[in-house]
Amino acid sequence: MTATNLPQDKYKAVWLIFFILGLGTLLPWNFFMTATMYFTSRLVTAEERMLQVNNTGNLTVVMPKNYLESKFNNFMTLCAMVPLLIFSCLNSVLHQRVPQKVRIMGSLAVILLLFLVTAVLVKISILPLSFFVLTMITIVCINSFGAILQGSLFGLAGLLPASYTAPIMSGQGLAGTFAAFAMICAIASGSALQDSAFGYFITACAVILIAIGSYIALPKMEFFLFYLNKDSSPSTSSNDGETKIDLLKKAEHTNGADNKAVISLPDDLQPQVSVVAILKKIWVLAFSVCFAFTVTIGTFPAVTADVKSTAAGDSAWRNYFIPVSCFLLFNLCDWAGRSLTAICLWPGSDSLLLPIMVVARVVFVPLFMLCNVQPRENLPVLFGHDAWYIIFMILFAFSNGYLASLCMCFGPKKVAPHEAETTGAIMAFFLSLGLALGATVSFLFRALV
Repeated sequence: MTATNLPQDKYKAVWLIFFILGLGTLLPWNFFMTATMYFTSRLVTAEERMLQVNNTGNLTVVMPKNYLESKFNNFMTLCAMVPLLIFSCLNSVLHQRVPQKVRIMGSLAVILLLFLVTAVLVKISILPLSFFVLTMITIVCINSFGAILQGSLFGLAGLLPASYTAPIMSGQGLAGTFAAFAMICAIASGSALQDSAFGYFITACAVILIAIGSYIALPKMEFFLFYLNKDSSPSTSSNDGETKIDLLKKAEHTNGADNKAVISLPDDLQPQVSVVAILKKIWVLAFSVCFAFTVTIGTFPAVTADVKSTAAGDSAWRNYFIPVSCFLLFNLCDWAGRSLTAICLWPGSDSLLLPIMVVARVVFVPLFMLCNVQPRENLPVLFGHDAWYIIFMILFAFSNGYLASLCMCFGPKKVAPHEAETTGAIMAFFLSLGLALGATVSFLFRALV
């Protein structure tokens, strides 16, 4: 098989599988992040609950939030992103020692089990502090295995053409959209908050099961097997689809059809993979994806989720403002930005414009701080109207999805083919580093308001 008759991705099946797996990598985090209304309602003590009123199954707080409630978003983000960083680092170093199938299938199975436990906890009454601790432990575990899953998936996509990183990023974007839409439906249903939360987490379990089934089907795809086998011997990989057979024929011509020389060729020519050498080639892209997510997670949701509508009054929009304008709008625009890279890869991988655009996104931090974030102590409100917040959110989310996806697509293609899987894992580590840094600075950003 030569470059002129490479196998085709029939019905875009492999693309769709990577999309579903991408959905599975960020779905757990997004389901926890958008369910903050449920989680914070479980952190109210019995004494505090007596001072609250209950309207249509949702608690309307008439007193200041307690410490666990007010800091839940910050601690949730920190407990999610620090393990994500640590295990992404471990995965980038140890991925060659643990089989890919074990890493991906094992991670999906554990995440499924943790979601089942979370769904069961909805029906069990426990003390607020105990619930807080159990929730944080669950978030730590889910994101630890999610990091392994994400790094392994990006490494796997690095073996395929550059366009196959885009469905992972697009699927991750859809994960947030799906979670936000599910939460809005739960609010609109008028069901009791705990009943809605139970169905919400069971829905997540069903999606994870679909991701497991998709991964099981992946090795049956001829298109995927071709690129997987092509990479099994680093000396025989090339971007143009040159296979082992092609190189063996060349070796046979050079060595006078000496079979022993042909058989030993891969071992003789096998190059070593150096993490330092890879970093020298991709450091700009690695920095860019790290900085992009530092800005994003430092602001969303720790600052953005505390913005209050000034136009809602007593209308229903007051209940839907954050689920729609914050979570749903962010994830829709982020998904749109990620998906755009499937048809447009501008600016190029060597363009200085790419890191400049990434760094310029820091302007969104003060812009959101100056929106109607409540409560606030230090800064004035300059952008009080809901329209300002919505405009900022659209630009903030779209730029995050598009620029981060560009970096992840370009990374594995700036190195030799045999370095692609390691490069994908390294890029996933820097993505996770950005998430962890963002989670850390989110405390500072929120305190400055």
